[in-house]
Amino acid sequence: MSPTPESREEAIARLNQSASDLEARTTSDKSADVVAQAVAGKAYRIIAELIGGVLVGLALGFVVDRFAGTTPWGLIGGVLFGFAVSIWMAWQTTKRLQAEADAAGVVPKSIPFDDEEDEER
Repeated sequence: MSPTPESREEAIARLNQSASDLEARTTSDKSADVVAQAVAGKAYRIIAELIGGVLVGLALGFVVDRFAGTTPWGLIGGVLFGFAVSIWMAWQTTKRLQAEADAAGVVPKSIPFDDEEDEER
């Protein structure tokens, strides 16, 4: 069977429709990429707060040990204090991000459990 011949106008209309469908798919994919990058940036910020707090506490503890001569207690106290502050900062950031998501009307998606991984082990 040979394909049915179509007029030039029909072929152009079909190609225009295909092009607009393709453009709609690619623009939605780009917006998803932008959202994914924004989410990754926020996650990196929380990680930086956690690591940075511990490192700042470590540095402060070292300075206290150096000038007060309390080795190793200043270092231990500084790390514990830095850890506590970093947890508090990450908690505040997550609360702010959750409030922004709630204000934007974003509903979090539930992630199903992957039972197949457990069966393979």
